[in-house]
Amino acid sequence: MGPEALAQVLRPLAAMFDARDHPDLLRGLEAPDDAAVWRLDDARALVLTADFFPPVVDDPYAFGAIAAANSLSDLYAMGADPLLGINLVGFPDDLEPGILTEILRGGGEKVREAGAVIAGGHTTSDAEPKYGLAVVGLVHPERMWTKGGARAGDGLFLTKPLGTGVVTTALKRDEAEPAHVEAAIASMARLHRGAAAVLRRFPEAIHAATDITGFGLAGHGHEMAEASGLALALRWDAVPLLPGAEGYARRGSIPGGGQRNRAYYGRWIRTERRLAEEHVTLLHDPQTSGGLLLTVAAERREQIEAAFRAAGEPMWRIGEIVDGEPGTLQVE
Repeated sequence: MGPEALAQVLRPLAAMFDARDHPDLLRGLEAPDDAAVWRLDDARALVLTADFFPPVVDDPYAFGAIAAANSLSDLYAMGADPLLGINLVGFPDDLEPGILTEILRGGGEKVREAGAVIAGGHTTSDAEPKYGLAVVGLVHPERMWTKGGARAGDGLFLTKPLGTGVVTTALKRDEAEPAHVEAAIASMARLHRGAAAVLRRFPEAIHAATDITGFGLAGHGHEMAEASGLALALRWDAVPLLPGAEGYARRGSIPGGGQRNRAYYGRWIRTERRLAEEHVTLLHDPQTSGGLLLTVAAERREQIEAAFRAAGEPMWRIGEIVDGEPGTLQVE
């Protein structure tokens, strides 16, 4: 579902629950973020989210791993440690059950890699396979990361390259090179566990965080900027791209979600130079299990970059947070 339609269907729910009646709901429809957060006590809060979707790659095991990493991504974006997951499955009655076994095995092993556990699930018959998880984690109420804490002067960082949408669209069209598909799968299946471990060493320096998923860098960047009352200054040449992504975008491998993103979020893009059409496509490209987008205090940027290098975790500085029209992306 596109961002504009989603906002419309959620509007009645937002009016149904008054945040003043639920003081322990730290993040919900009143202040939407990557996950819901419910305070248990002064030291613990539950972080809850769910996500599922049809296959983005052909291999069932890889699809399961990617879907699990994608679901867990929202917990990491809030600074939470995953506890458990509940499988969510739609599966056709006429498909070989062994395919579902491999999907669940891929998801289960990814959850185990995160240090969490699969605790149950629900399956239903569906015309198209779908898989994902509802996941729960824990975070200290005063140490959770949100979209809205960015400050002017912060460095803007990304932990995964863009391009999963155009690469997987090329795969569906039988136009993708195997090496490019393998690189995209490796990126999508990589957990944010290592990145989160590094970031927790600098709790005072991480001002805002989100993960780049279906609304693309433009959409999730807009959400962060708007929630913070500031603008993002994005250096396009510094944005990492998956192998092959630029070429597939140039040749028109554009997912439908990317077109909806561009139609909705394009109004908040300000460019100082004309971007190539393929770069505009990638700016709006919907990501599956994309990177963390972080803002880091200016005085700690180099120290955090060094810590990522020492841990072998990828990280790219792609811009800064600046004063400007709230919610805009100033693309240089």
